[in-house]
Amino acid sequence: MRVALVQLISSDDPRDNLRAATELIRRAAANGAALVATPEVTNCVSLSRDRQRDVLRTEADDPVLAGLRDLAAELSVHLLIGSLALRTDGPRFANRSVLVGPAGEIRARYDKIHMFDVQIGPEEVYRESDSYRPGTEATLASLGAATLGLSICYDLRFPHLYRALAQAGAGIIAVPSAFTRPTGAAHWEVLLRARAIETGCFVIAPAQTGRHPAQPGLRRRETHGHSMIIDPWGRVLLNMGTPPGTAAVDLDLAQIAKARARIPALIDQPFDPPAGP
Repeated sequence: MRVALVQLISSDDPRDNLRAATELIRRAAANGAALVATPEVTNCVSLSRDRQRDVLRTEADDPVLAGLRDLAAELSVHLLIGSLALRTDGPRFANRSVLVGPAGEIRARYDKIHMFDVQIGPEEVYRESDSYRPGTEATLASLGAATLGLSICYDLRFPHLYRALAQAGAGIIAVPSAFTRPTGAAHWEVLLRARAIETGCFVIAPAQTGRHPAQPGLRRRETHGHSMIIDPWGRVLLNMGTPPGTAAVDLDLAQIAKARARIPALIDQPFDPPAGP
């Protein structure tokens, strides 16, 4: 299975982002990709909640989702929209990954479970839960030749989610992201490789990259890039560095069973928990 990743520098203008994503997805499909994956918040990267309220729409009305569904049908590819920031019926947004099938149909949805509430440094603070409501359910989707497990960005730091996806049948796990530069430089590759090794899965991780354009007067976000594909033995098959673009890898799905036979770590083994202090 040929899988292509799309690495973007999304702005806070969904129309511009749709144009940029469309160009790269077309290039990926022309290169023979059966599955194309875009990063987290493909439709809008913004640190301004006022700006998000101005431009974000519900799933039913989101122009980026509509445009990319039409594109998937035109190109006859599976398209994983890494995530869209979407309005909901409540006060907070959803951070939702959407798998679109080759006929343009929505095959699966996943709302990010783990919220990025951290203080990286004195002036770099994120409180994702202030604006986004967390999801509650893990999600699997069939690609025909393989089963895809969905996750988003900060989920990467919670290995129990990935173990559950693999035990439920996932052979490929997606980690679309918009990692910060400090955390990306320190942890991105090692966490992706760990999740692949622990689960015996391919891990595909399309990422946002660079310094993101914003409306005049608004603070601009910076992300790490380095979209990656990791094989079930933990080997890096693709690292896109920091430029925007697209790149593809042919996945040998037989490697999933081979890795799990060599290291059968998904088999639950009884253990006694440590005693309290």
